Amino acid sequence: MKSEYEIKKEICEIGKRIYNKGMVASNDGNISVKLNDNEFLCTPTGVSKGFMTPEYICKVDKDGKVLQANGNFKPSSEIKMHMRVYKERPDVQSVVHAHPMYATSFAIAGIPLTQPIMPEAVISLGCVPIAEYGTPSTEEIPDAVSKYLQYYDAVLLENHGALTFSDSLLSAYHKMESVEFYAQLLYLSKQLGGPKELSDAQVQRLYEIRRQFGMTGKHPADLCAKVNKGGTSCHNCGGHGATEAKTDDIVSEIAKKVIEQLGLK
Repeated sequence: MKSEYEIKKEICEIGKRIYNKGMVASNDGNISVKLNDNEFLCTPTGVSKGFMTPEYICKVDKDGKVLQANGNFKPSSEIKMHMRVYKERPDVQSVVHAHPMYATSFAIAGIPLTQPIMPEAVISLGCVPIAEYGTPSTEEIPDAVSKYLQYYDAVLLENHGALTFSDSLLSAYHKMESVEFYAQLLYLSKQLGGPKELSDAQVQRLYEIRRQFGMTGKHPADLCAKVNKGGTSCHNCGGHGATEAKTDDIVSEIAKKVIEQLGLK
């Protein structure tokens, strides 16, 4: 089992990666890791994620209250958002919040990442919805994100950035990389006349591969009621057969937004 110090070093390393990749600017972004049901490590507020060292990392309880912090360091002002994820997703061990350029641009434009354009994105992410805008450091963002936590492992934050979470720090970070790469490919393909989407049949085969792999986390492949009956599932929240999803209200709202954005209404 890794020591707290080793985990702190890993948080700093991931902080450097998101900073060096341009996923955050200045003091933006935050990272947290679950130690146990009542102890969590998190990055401090007002500090560049590219220049942290282990002594910068704070420890908080499940309510976000400080258990340990060195000097003038204080937990991220977005700790409420992280704690909501841990509370509603017991399987999650780490949360990463960043402002990757392309993904955040989609979030600002109000366009969710729902088009099936490459196998890796379909298998690992499925699609990435947008959580409604909330004022940073308030309960508004946790409340908005909460609607999607049982169905996805990544969400865009309207006019704000992206949030990813998984069963390890490295996996949560990789999901952030995947979200940004997906967004960049989608943006560039639109400049070339629009992406050629995978067919429903191709998507269903990819979903079956995901299920065979036994991949952890939440994913659109598991949304549809048909999955529980041994059938296939809808691809995403953008209109690929999403008629029997458990998240009817969410799916309907996002599908409407996507259709409007694509000019198909």
